[in-house]
Amino acid sequence: MSAPDARPRAAAGASPDAGRAPAEPRPAPAPRPSPPPAARLDPDAIPALTPFAGTVGIRFLSADPAEVTARMPWAPERCTVDGVLHGGALSTLCDAVAGVCAYLNLPPGARTATAELKVHFLRPVLAGAVTAAARPLHVGPTVIVLQAEALDDAGHRVAFATQTQVVLR
Repeated sequence: MSAPDARPRAAAGASPDAGRAPAEPRPAPAPRPSPPPAARLDPDAIPALTPFAGTVGIRFLSADPAEVTARMPWAPERCTVDGVLHGGALSTLCDAVAGVCAYLNLPPGARTATAELKVHFLRPVLAGAVTAAARPLHVGPTVIVLQAEALDDAGHRVAFATQTQVVLR
């Protein structure tokens, strides 16, 4: 038979942290200023806001709160087996246009990040380029929901995405 446990026990239903000293609150991170969203952005200024997009070959064509468009050319380094443009490249293109569109719909002083991205791949891209356009479906105080559509050079829909962006204050 083992010796009885001499430690005091919390009352039934009490939190496992009962009896512990409260943790020191972490200091809030210093707010990082974000440039105020403009009614429209110069597409040439977007790579400074989202440098990853430029790294993967995305070139923005237009940007306003109602719609953001960008283009990504097919390239062998963006492909998977048999020269098919990789789904990750198409996802990145959709995420990039939707993220900038969400940014343009933010309240002053807020920032945004992707919370959810769902992409439907509809046909392969074997050459040319893909143009994507994103539009807001819902602009709320805590989330912005967008849709993005990607078309090949022939105007065929190659991917369709829905995306939720969280509004960070």
